[in-house]
Amino acid sequence: MNMKNYIGKILLAWAIFALAACADDNFVEYKTDKPESIAQYEYLNAYDALKTYIDRSVNPNFKLGAGVSVSDFLKKEQVYGLTLSNFNEVTAGNAMKYASCVADNGSMDFSEVNKFVDAAQSAGLTIYGHTLLWHAQQNNTYLNGLIANKEIEVDPNDANKALHINTPEAKDKPWDWEIYYNLSTPLTAGVEYTISMRAKASTPVEIPFWPGDGTNTQYLSPFIIDTEWSETSVTFTAEHALTIMRFCFGTFGGDLFFDDLSLKATGTNNNLIANTSFDEETLTNWSKPDWLSFTFAIESMAAGPSTWWTNLLSNSDCEGDDVSCFYVTEKTVGPKAATFGVAGTGADGVGRAIVVQSDDNPVNAWDTQFFVKVPLTLQKGDAYRFSMKVRAEKNATLESQAHNNPGGYLHWSMVGSPDVTTQWKEYTKTGVVSGEQDGMNTIAFNLSILQEANTYYFDDISFEIEESGNTIPLTPEEKSEVLTTALETWIKGMMEACGDYVTAWDVVNEAVSGGDFDGDGIYDLQSVKNVSEEDAKNNFYWQDYLGNEEFVRLAVKFTRQHGPQNMQLFVNDYNLESDWDDNGKLKSLIKWIERWEADGVTRIDGIGSQMHVSCYMNPDTQQSKENHIVKMFELLKTSGKLIKISELDMGLVDVEGNNVLTENVTEEQHKAMANFYKFIIQKYFEIIPSSQQYGITQWAVTDSPANSGWRGGEPIGLWDLNYSRKHTYAGFADGLSGK
Repeated sequence: MNMKNYIGKILLAWAIFALAACADDNFVEYKTDKPESIAQYEYLNAYDALKTYIDRSVNPNFKLGAGVSVSDFLKKEQVYGLTLSNFNEVTAGNAMKYASCVADNGSMDFSEVNKFVDAAQSAGLTIYGHTLLWHAQQNNTYLNGLIANKEIEVDPNDANKALHINTPEAKDKPWDWEIYYNLSTPLTAGVEYTISMRAKASTPVEIPFWPGDGTNTQYLSPFIIDTEWSETSVTFTAEHALTIMRFCFGTFGGDLFFDDLSLKATGTNNNLIANTSFDEETLTNWSKPDWLSFTFAIESMAAGPSTWWTNLLSNSDCEGDDVSCFYVTEKTVGPKAATFGVAGTGADGVGRAIVVQSDDNPVNAWDTQFFVKVPLTLQKGDAYRFSMKVRAEKNATLESQAHNNPGGYLHWSMVGSPDVTTQWKEYTKTGVVSGEQDGMNTIAFNLSILQEANTYYFDDISFEIEESGNTIPLTPEEKSEVLTTALETWIKGMMEACGDYVTAWDVVNEAVSGGDFDGDGIYDLQSVKNVSEEDAKNNFYWQDYLGNEEFVRLAVKFTRQHGPQNMQLFVNDYNLESDWDDNGKLKSLIKWIERWEADGVTRIDGIGSQMHVSCYMNPDTQQSKENHIVKMFELLKTSGKLIKISELDMGLVDVEGNNVLTENVTEEQHKAMANFYKFIIQKYFEIIPSSQQYGITQWAVTDSPANSGWRGGEPIGLWDLNYSRKHTYAGFADGLSGK
């Protein structure tokens, strides 16, 4: 850079001495000596400290802040003196964030926070807290440990019992080995039943299920059994008064184990199988043909569960607003986010259901489809369990398909063909992913079955996969409970560390993503579901466990409960001034605040706009940026909230669109940046009413060092790295003064 206006060494040394010796704010201001070679910088000496340009008669509560490194601030050297001379509020860059205070074991150390609060209070500087709830800079080791799988507790003296069948060899025909369960009461013809059990085998096997009545046999789908305990089931409609449940395994040689056998009519809870868990030492109702030489007996098994089912769907009960797992194509338009009906459309007559409408005279059965998508790619051999409640305005039999993402067809069959009537009916299907279905993550239901329009309703949808191991996952409720406690512990600890001195906070930071993934018209919240693989690994998204509404409500609740009574709470985010989406992120943030406050209890006082901006030397681009900054302030004004520019700094982009490093900035470009600072600050005061003006924080007071992790080597400050004023200092001051 051509700028050479360095602070005089004697003046700087005197200032440092004065800072160390005094507690008041009567410090020498940082000014510049007249450069020998660049006379145009002489005017900077005439400027006073930045905070003197605020008209306190018009803006009595306005805070002019600076972002600081707490370690540098506590040295009480240049950073301390510069801050105290020019600003009346400070924000810690990192020291008040979760990862800076919480150790891997969950213990909290607020010693640095205590020192910072004491130093700022002694200097008469207020502190703006940053930040209580964020997805970045969390202690992932501790938080992920809280929600990690729990060890399965096993009592070695306690054993389960199961039916053990041993066949000496595999034979040619399914009926070469078979076993019967004889019902005391015949099944009713025309009624739908589901028979299910937990089972395992010494090698994977499919067992045909052929129930009968002594004369007639019904040939049904097989039970699919793996080498680990898993649930398997067959759903069927009885064609006769069936009395014999016939299990055929003639082509299998080895050990079979059955447990937790259940036979129920759809919609009832009456199990028609006696001694379902084989706890009683009796095999009443069980038999085999006398001429078949295999053994079966009740046997004690190792205690403790070895498998469990995990539901992969969010918002399974359809009562929330999350549609990230549900999509539709209606009348050939889609795939798009599914739509919920009004209250009362759900299976319970009170809640909601997903509503999908098909059209008259479809060309294909898939012209209207309903998609159920899971955030996991399933592979051949994965066991799954699917269920949903469904009804329609007209009777229909649906078709299911396996897709890789909605619309990415893989195979014509996935979970069977549900019969849908005008009454709510639960449909279930348990199975194993086949080779043709390998790579699927979506079940597609073809709904254009009739040649006339129909309306379908779906509710209580579950798609589970079987998992196994020596540990078992916490339930969503357990994860929410443990993280709620951790959140309150963190906020309570920070509030106690700050005493009553810190009365303004970013209660939630950077919650909103940059895209509308569910098609509801507003940007989704950030989530492990919509970020890069790297971000998903490095960050911790509280909202994924506490809920999109509840995680903010809890943070606000705990802060008000444990903090001072006059607390002002802000939601802080970046790109609110963005021109590429016409301020779409800000519009979405305002909608989200309305949602968070819809409980009538949660109150958010303000909105923080970070404004990590750049000055563009392309005049058309720069004009667009300025136009949308004006739009941003107008939208913020309409919100009625307190407004803070929370992290203002400025880079530089040349005409070709390249970022310019500090060493390459020309005088013309320095002055353009100064004018942009002036524009931003003037528009803030011009558009935001005095009653809504919280303040402005300059995030980087000096240019960024080349090795910095934040905009490294860029000219983002009001001072250079030698603490000399730049043209941007003048632009900032002129903006504050209204010149």
